[in-house]
Amino acid sequence: MGKGVIIAMTREEAEDAIISIMKDKKFGKSGNSIVVEEFLEGPEVSVLSFTDGKVVVPMISSMDHKRAGDNDTGLNTGGMGTVAPNPYYTESVAKECMEKIFLPTINAMNAEGRTFKGCLYFGLMITKDGPKVIEYNCRFGDPETQVVLPLLKSDLFTIMKATTDGTLAQTEVEFADKNAACVIMASEGYPVSYEKGYEITIPEDIADCVFVAGAKCEDGKLLTSGGRVLGVTAIADTLQEAIDSSYKMVEQIRFDNAFYRHDIGQRALKAKE
Repeated sequence: MGKGVIIAMTREEAEDAIISIMKDKKFGKSGNSIVVEEFLEGPEVSVLSFTDGKVVVPMISSMDHKRAGDNDTGLNTGGMGTVAPNPYYTESVAKECMEKIFLPTINAMNAEGRTFKGCLYFGLMITKDGPKVIEYNCRFGDPETQVVLPLLKSDLFTIMKATTDGTLAQTEVEFADKNAACVIMASEGYPVSYEKGYEITIPEDIADCVFVAGAKCEDGKLLTSGGRVLGVTAIADTLQEAIDSSYKMVEQIRFDNAFYRHDIGQRALKAKE
């Protein structure tokens, strides 16, 4: 569920959302058509996976934080932070997803003559009736990738080549037994309207942990140019350590009009208790 999604808890809220999207053009031309879906409840899980069209090899699971504000308040965004692995994605849930979602998806595409090879992203929700698909993406998801790939121990190029060659079943895909956390720093006002052009200062000693997105170089300076400006990722033995380390680095980065959530990973920590 990204920034083009409005969760309506009542019929009135749904009607207001339709007016804001289709009449007021809240999301621009992309709001010329809409999709109304069933409201599902439960923890969300993102599972990126490698596939060569025959087998599916899930990557380590992750948990995105879509809402703009702390305690899951505010509008939906493209993601304000992530942690991996996701504690809600247990072995039993993973088995059910493989049997009822992952393999059936691949088999259905093959049956239609649309064999897919590459990275297939499953956006899931663990409901009281089991895991349900919220969305698919035929790419690495952002900001999930910022916590998933840093934990990959196997060679990424080798895996990518295996997906195209159809040899994924014989290729090792191993992840580190560690935890990762990513905190997104955004421009105040995102995901609606925000100002751009503020200079970004990143200490050199943490630069390798920063994934820059909504920024541009101009006259030798790094300036904000988007809503989600950058993500800061930390890896540690425990989730708490990864979260603490990520926020410690965030506090060292400077740009005017910056904001970020202060509770990334808290739901995951509670689930581990």
